[in-house]
Amino acid sequence: MTTATPAGRSPVDLRSPAQLLAALPYLIGFRPEKSVLVIGHRAPAGNRLGLVLRGDLPRREDRARQARALAPKFAAEPHTGVTLVIVGGRRRSGGPPPHAGFVEKLSAALAEFGLPVLHAMWVADIAAGAPWGCYADADCGGELPDPRATVAAAAATEGGAVLFGSRDELAALLAPRSPEALARRADLLVRQPELPWPEATRFADAASEIRAAFDRRRRDEGPPTDEEAVLLAKALTLPEIRDECLGMAVPPCTPVARAAEHLWLTLVRELPAPARAEAAALLGYTAYMRGDGTFAGMALDNALDANPDHVLAGLLRTVLRLGFPPERLLGLAMAADPAGVAGFGLAPPDVGLERAG
Repeated sequence: MTTATPAGRSPVDLRSPAQLLAALPYLIGFRPEKSVLVIGHRAPAGNRLGLVLRGDLPRREDRARQARALAPKFAAEPHTGVTLVIVGGRRRSGGPPPHAGFVEKLSAALAEFGLPVLHAMWVADIAAGAPWGCYADADCGGELPDPRATVAAAAATEGGAVLFGSRDELAALLAPRSPEALARRADLLVRQPELPWPEATRFADAASEIRAAFDRRRRDEGPPTDEEAVLLAKALTLPEIRDECLGMAVPPCTPVARAAEHLWLTLVRELPAPARAEAAALLGYTAYMRGDGTFAGMALDNALDANPDHVLAGLLRTVLRLGFPPERLLGLAMAADPAGVAGFGLAPPDVGLERAG
């Protein structure tokens, strides 16, 4: 399993190995275990965070294949080099860190793309006091500081981010709340395939349904009824509504963007396939724009599981795998809402559009 996090906004010091290791959960959204992470240094200076890739540690016979799969992903954007991190395993007394053979293969694969390994490190676990070391320097190493005390942790907390103990915990957010409710709604959508609004007022009526859903969430009224869920599913099928929803993702991490992401997540859990694909694609885009590539990838996979032919989800999944930074996708929101006032009535009229980055 491989996940990508595009170049984001976390205040991580790439020159401080211990701080970088402690910040890893806040870069990818969960505490990695038995993982390899490839951390790009953005050109031209190399002191800014670039693409971050996490993969499962491969078996010995799969090391070369894993290395060849990870290395090309850094070619889409300019990087001056990468830092490699291995999480997991035991270090023998007096010996090198574990998985040194895999680090060599990965370094060789990256070199084929002109990417030097600036630093290669190992850490037993992402926890306070865990031992860490370097592959090239036996004297480099120590004990990890408390990850909760890092600058990245403080920034994540201030931004309202939630840290998960594992990838499975994060993925569980997308699970259906009630399979029985999904079955009822799937039946309703099959029996009522047409849009319920007259053509002359279709956009306004559909927008009213989205606005009402935000109002219900603000009042903490709980999950939608079957009728509400079906109407929201139908509203999201309108291209004009989808475009307005895309515009809500920027500026990222604002109250409007957070409210939108919460609603899309709710609908992913409350709508059956293939209807949930629209909400899952919007969730993926919103998470992508705030730099959370791990959760964005999960949401986009969810959308494509629900509807393999979903064009927007397929496009976003491709560019995420290529490691494009969020600002490269800002045009989707700008085209949908050039004035920066989307929000179905949630945004104040003076909200402007800022570049992500």
